Amino acid sequence: MFDRLDDILVHYEELMQELNNPSVAEDQNRFRKLMKEQSDLSALVETYTQYKKAKQTVEDSLLILNEENDEDMREMAKEELSDAKKRIEELEQELKILLLPKDPNDDKNIMLEIRAGAGGDEAALFASQLYRMYINYAESQRWKVEIISLNESGIGGFKEVVAMITGKGAFSKMKYESGVHRVQRVPETESGGRIHTSTATVVVMPEAEEVDVVIDDKDIRIDVMRASGNGGQCVNTTDSAVRLTHNPTGIVIYSQTEKSQLQNKEKAFRLLRSKLYDLELEKRQNSESEQRKGQIGTGDRSEKIRTYNFPQGRVTDHRIKLTLYKIDAIMNGDIYELLDSMIAADQAEKLTKLNEI
Repeated sequence: MFDRLDDILVHYEELMQELNNPSVAEDQNRFRKLMKEQSDLSALVETYTQYKKAKQTVEDSLLILNEENDEDMREMAKEELSDAKKRIEELEQELKILLLPKDPNDDKNIMLEIRAGAGGDEAALFASQLYRMYINYAESQRWKVEIISLNESGIGGFKEVVAMITGKGAFSKMKYESGVHRVQRVPETESGGRIHTSTATVVVMPEAEEVDVVIDDKDIRIDVMRASGNGGQCVNTTDSAVRLTHNPTGIVIYSQTEKSQLQNKEKAFRLLRSKLYDLELEKRQNSESEQRKGQIGTGDRSEKIRTYNFPQGRVTDHRIKLTLYKIDAIMNGDIYELLDSMIAADQAEKLTKLNEI
């Protein structure tokens, strides 16, 4: 591991020298590529630098203990030795995590799709609450949110909503949210006091760039029509809505949130690319299903991943057996602990598998 880290350190220093060369800035593509590489390596290099300093502290402290007779100096050296050894253990663990193979999609923006499941109007209300939960979280991260398509129910719920969330590392944090979310509560739509169970399905897809997915024009049917539902001026009076049909897969995308047909078409194609890219990822995962079986965060959309129990005020993530008693805060977008716990569990599992090799 440390030979590899030394090589990375040398490469990082060469990278920094190249970035300081004025001629590199003239080639913007190369400059951006080098800047991204530098950004990707900076955390690893900083951690390894701290690790080397801690190792040096251990050596210096041992030298003092072997050669120094002054009792105060020896006590100080013992303290520094103990702290440095503890810090080395922590940094070794951090380095192992930073050296884990990175998901190439982690830095991508995401397409977030939420559909009401079992439970009728109550499921649609829950779907709209999940959407607001994610939007509040996204805003706290200073990410940008754009609705691609929205199908509302009559009482303020969402039968289906698709949004694009743009922000650094959006997929790395949100990718564990794909799956079936279950709510247990007395429905707002009923006067009786019985607790009902409803569901909504969440899908988080990395946004695909044009280079990731090539769409053949002959595979696409484009229909334009007037937007339906509640809209502002011109939305319902011009042919601004766009429906894309991808013939090979049967995927249908409908976009009507913009007044401009061109903007709706662009949004629809962005979503279609992401869906096709996601299908390809799913195929790849299925081909590795045996070695990935039971692995955290594989994105199995039929898996019941979380329960939101309102009467007990709790949220339980079934994959990592985590229960939090702060449902109001979570529904308002405070999902940091849930996401951080999923990331930590995934990293721990990958480290375990790495140690078994």
